[in-house]
Amino acid sequence: MEIEHYMQIAFSLAQGAVGQTSPNPPVGSVVVNHGRIVGMGAHLRAGERHAERVAIDMAGKESVGADLYVTLEPCSHTGKTTPCTDAILQASISRVYVSALDPNPLVAGSGIKRLQKAGIDVQTGICRDFAQELYQPFFHFIQTKQPHVTLKTAMTLDGKIAAFSGHSKWVTSEQSRLDVHRLRHVHDAILTGSKTILHDNPLLTTRLPQGGLHPIRVILDTHLSIPVSSQVIQNTDAPTWIFCGCAASKKREVNFLPYDHVEVFRMNEPAIAVSAVLDKLGARGIMTLLVEGGSSINASFLQADTVDRIISYIAPRLLGGADSLTPIGGESPALMSDAKDFVFVKTEQLGPDLKVTAVPKGSDSNVYRDH
Repeated sequence: MEIEHYMQIAFSLAQGAVGQTSPNPPVGSVVVNHGRIVGMGAHLRAGERHAERVAIDMAGKESVGADLYVTLEPCSHTGKTTPCTDAILQASISRVYVSALDPNPLVAGSGIKRLQKAGIDVQTGICRDFAQELYQPFFHFIQTKQPHVTLKTAMTLDGKIAAFSGHSKWVTSEQSRLDVHRLRHVHDAILTGSKTILHDNPLLTTRLPQGGLHPIRVILDTHLSIPVSSQVIQNTDAPTWIFCGCAASKKREVNFLPYDHVEVFRMNEPAIAVSAVLDKLGARGIMTLLVEGGSSINASFLQADTVDRIISYIAPRLLGGADSLTPIGGESPALMSDAKDFVFVKTEQLGPDLKVTAVPKGSDSNVYRDH
């Protein structure tokens, strides 16, 4: 149908801006007049024009009597920009097609009600599956005030992430590693633990052939054990946020003061609670978090029931060995019934490897499915 066709174009525009609009969602919009696309736009950065305004401005006078397609409900409140409903009314748009309603309390149906009150025909729910996938992180962020968490693992066919010595370069192929950098590009922050910093000394930046956005680097370091010589401290391409326990050395914290891009968050307890970290990140506007930790970090997120999606890269190789490391550490359950249940929603082949995406059982299993 034509309606779905134009909405899919709007979604393709929104998809191109994923990762660069936080804490706002990526939105795409298309203006169609008598079967011709006369305007299109996307929201590219927080504080800049919303997609509807970009599309309407491009359409100009041809917006009169036209149809507007937008992936998310137009806003009706004044924030960093004026209401999109004002722009739609001023442009004399005839019909508005909306995919998803905005759960933000500042919007939450008010945008559609205002348009309908002004006599504009509004239809919703167009391409609902596309909206579920694209806006799952935003919906989660609005409803929980915590970032949407993706746990990434890379392992062998027998579930090993490293040899008993800790050697792990490289488990998966170059194609998979490139895809991980694409993941970093679309996430607001990337999280790991102090053990990973001490053992691998990673940069935790995005390295794509044509560049990419660097996520904020989040380090869980209970005792502030990472040295200032670490790449995440010396490299200034992205901010580094270090979370430590309340008993961590004040003298070590002082060592990080000369580095403007480094910030230390001292928690209220000696141990670092995952939920408290997520609360702090949410308050700082972090909508999406990519966890690239070792087995202990992964276990802490899983045990806290804060994993919203798992992406596993599986290499066609067998390592073996009872002492080889696995993706999830922590205490060993006694019963299979103690397992956390997930649902596979997508599989892809990247070079020789498999990329498997899963979400917790009971969540919307349509989210992240292939379309």
